[in-house]
Amino acid sequence: MRLLAQLIFLLLFTSACGGGDGDSQVTETPTSPSTETPEVIPAPSSLCEQTTSSVNWEALMNEDCDTLSQYGLFIDPVSPTSDPVSPGLAYELSTQLFTNYASKHRFIFIPEGEKANYHPTDAFQFPVGTVLTKSFSMPYDSQVKGAENEIKIETRLLIHRESGWTTLPYLWQEGEAKLTLGGADIPHTLNHQGEVAQFDYHVPSRAECKLCHQINRDGESKIAPIGLKAHLLNTEINYQGQTVNQLQLWADRELLGSLPNITEVASAPSLFDKDADLTQRVKGYLDINCAHCHRAEGFASISGLRLGFHIDHTSYQYGVCKQPPGWDGGAKGLSFDLIPGDGEHSILLYRQELNNPKDRMPPIGRSLVHQEAVILIKQWIDSLPPSLGNCQS
Repeated sequence: MRLLAQLIFLLLFTSACGGGDGDSQVTETPTSPSTETPEVIPAPSSLCEQTTSSVNWEALMNEDCDTLSQYGLFIDPVSPTSDPVSPGLAYELSTQLFTNYASKHRFIFIPEGEKANYHPTDAFQFPVGTVLTKSFSMPYDSQVKGAENEIKIETRLLIHRESGWTTLPYLWQEGEAKLTLGGADIPHTLNHQGEVAQFDYHVPSRAECKLCHQINRDGESKIAPIGLKAHLLNTEINYQGQTVNQLQLWADRELLGSLPNITEVASAPSLFDKDADLTQRVKGYLDINCAHCHRAEGFASISGLRLGFHIDHTSYQYGVCKQPPGWDGGAKGLSFDLIPGDGEHSILLYRQELNNPKDRMPPIGRSLVHQEAVILIKQWIDSLPPSLGNCQS
C-alpha cells in the first residue's frame, strides 16, 4: 500500500509540472519585442561644442572656436564685461591704453594651482593655460559713462597654449561675438566734448594683433602680453567693495609669485593724475601705448627709439636729439624724435597728432587723435631743459 501511494503521488506531480503528454503542457505567451529606439546622444564633433558650466579649458587650449560663448568664460555669454566664470578675475591698468575713447574690460584666467612669475620691469611670465580677455565698447558720448551709452564692438583673447601665445579677435554681431580673423571696420559716431566725430573703428585682424604683441628673441618671433607689467598693475582697485592693491591681491590669491614688498615696486600713475609727477605720468602713457613696439625686441626696433617706463628719458635712446631712420619728417619736415624744450618740433609728439595711416603713431589701434594726451605730452617736452641735448640738423 505504501508503494502504491508513492506511485500515485509521482504521477500527479509530473502531470502538474508539464511532464505529461501534450494535452496537459503549459505554454507561455511570447512577449513582443519593443519597437522603441533608445535615444542616442551624438558626441560633440569638436571641443567647442562641449556643454559645460565651467571654463572650457580643452577648447581654449586646442581649438579656435567660432563664437566666444563656446569657451564658457562668462556667466552671461552676452556680457563679457562682468561676472567671469571661476577662476576669472578682473584687472586694471594704472594708465590708459588709448583706443578711440573706448571703454575696456579686462579679465585674466589662470588655471587653478598655477601662478605668474613676477618681473620688475617687463611683462610677467604666465603659465600655459592662461587666458586674457579684453572687451571694447564704444560710447556715443565720451563724457557719459555706462553700458546704456555704449555699444559692444569686439572682444580679444590672448591664450597661452602649449605651442605659445595665440590671438583670437571676436566681433560682436547681433548679440553674439563671432571669430573674425580678417578684421573689420565698424562705422561709429562719437560726440566728444561737443564735437561730433564720424569714423571707422578698426577691429584688428589676427595678423595685425601680432604687430603689437610680437617679441623677437634668439632669431624667433613670438607673441606675448603687453600691459601686464609691475608698474602698470601696481595700482589701487575696488575688489568686492574694498580698496586693495592689485598686485598684493594677486599675491594673496596665489596668482603671482615672488612679489617683493609693494613699497619696492614701481608704479606708473595715470596720465591724468594731476597730483603725480608729470614725467612719470607721460612715461607711463608712452610705455603702454608705444613701448611694445619701441623696444629692442619689438616691431619698431629698427627705429632705435626705446620708450619703456624704465628707460632714462634724458637719453639718446629715449629720442633726445635722435634722428629716426625711414621717415621723411612729415609736412613739417621735422628731424628729431625729441627736442628738449620744443614739443612743437619733436617727432614723438607730431606723429601722435597725425592721422594718416602712413604717418600716425601708433600705426594701428586708433582712428582718432588723443587730444588730451597730446596737450600733456607737449607740456612735458616743453618743460625739459634744452641743455639735455644739442639738436642740430
